[in-house]
Amino acid sequence: MPLKMKQLPKSERPYEKLLMYGTKKLSNAELLAIIIKTGTKEETAIDIANRILLLSENICGLANISIETLEKIKGIGKVKAIQIKAVCELATRINSPINKINTQIFRPSDVAKMFMQELKHEKREILKLILLNTKNEVVKNIELKIGSIRDIYITSTEVLKEVIKEELDRFIVVHNHPSGDSTPSQKDIDFTKRLEECSKLLKIDFLDHIVIGKDKYTSIKRYLEKNNNVKNNLEKNLNNQLKKL
Repeated sequence: MPLKMKQLPKSERPYEKLLMYGTKKLSNAELLAIIIKTGTKEETAIDIANRILLLSENICGLANISIETLEKIKGIGKVKAIQIKAVCELATRINSPINKINTQIFRPSDVAKMFMQELKHEKREILKLILLNTKNEVVKNIELKIGSIRDIYITSTEVLKEVIKEELDRFIVVHNHPSGDSTPSQKDIDFTKRLEECSKLLKIDFLDHIVIGKDKYTSIKRYLEKNNNVKNNLEKNLNNQLKKL
């Protein structure tokens, strides 16, 4: 017969342990057990918490477990499942910038910082349009498209129509890769090139296209510049070799 929570030493019970030592001394399972509150006849809240954590690679994956999946765990009903999802969303919001509007953008890392917490665990591709003023301050953040787990279909016309509608002439595009790999696909690269060409024709500043992965990001403009430099160096070396023949 497993021990009940009340049978554990006070120093090992999540509530008492938190009061005695602070939140940082608790394991992920103990913190989750506080949210779960009660166990079953067979398991303590800590045991149930450990089973929930086994459903994901790490604590960050907790946000991706659906309410339906949580409800299938004995000891977790609809209310507890909703409470867990609510706490996950609060954690995401706490780690996100309080207000993206008026934030000044100087480099790709500034954009990644703004959207990493929001997008890195998303299971669907989401494309955002970031509109800026002449000081590179964020004026508006628009969620343009939500796609499947694999990709988003959007045209450069759709993006630029939104920029023109807001009467601004400077923007950045951001989207995530649910796989966690921020390396641009060929489709990402082709879309970026088309958007660049169309923006130039309309005299609109397309500053960058940022791909968000799992705790990493890629600036497609810098990615293309780097690849072009490598290509140019290879061609230069080849020409030098040919001259020596």
